[in-house]
Amino acid sequence: MEREDCQTSTTTEARPFQAGQSAPSPAVQTSRHTADSQICPGQPVRLATKLAGNLPYATMILSGAAVFALALGWGPLGWLASVLYLAYGLAGALWIILFLCPYCRFYDTRLCPCGYGWVAARLRPFKDVERFAQQFRKQIAVIVPLWFIPAIVGAIGLYRHFSWLLLVVLLAFAADAFLILPLVSTKYCCANCPQKKTCPWMAKVVPENGKKS
Repeated sequence: MEREDCQTSTTTEARPFQAGQSAPSPAVQTSRHTADSQICPGQPVRLATKLAGNLPYATMILSGAAVFALALGWGPLGWLASVLYLAYGLAGALWIILFLCPYCRFYDTRLCPCGYGWVAARLRPFKDVERFAQQFRKQIAVIVPLWFIPAIVGAIGLYRHFSWLLLVVLLAFAADAFLILPLVSTKYCCANCPQKKTCPWMAKVVPENGKKS
């Protein structure tokens, strides 16, 4: 059963394990106890709010795919590149769910602003939350190219054969990827995160974050 918030349970009793999963180690059980005891601000996030939180990322992936199609042409190469980029975007989100979310204190709660924590609990067992920062640095590198490959391909496409449509789509992609998405992440998705003081992303964009109580 899904935990409604980070302080619902103060025991180390784990949710039923899926077939083939082994019981967590004592260290992970202790970590789970710490996570369950963590006081998390805010109320359970509504589905509509979760969808809105994912909108900037979805917009980036769709506009990035459009950049490939416009820059490479609407032939087989352009379509193939667009489809591969879309697949990369979906795989990137799944990668984060599988390899980062299990280390988050919002795992298996309705407080996760993106809804990833609930999905992760159905796919992976809970991990040690003290390793979240380490895992963040390691796993986020997998999806970083999603931000830069369309920008590079679009710039080359504009240089080779200028197109106003390509320019507009490229600017829309850049605005969403480098302005809107980080702003939404910082002000909404990460605002009430119980691990923001140790998160590499928040420490970078809000240097004084670590000094806040």
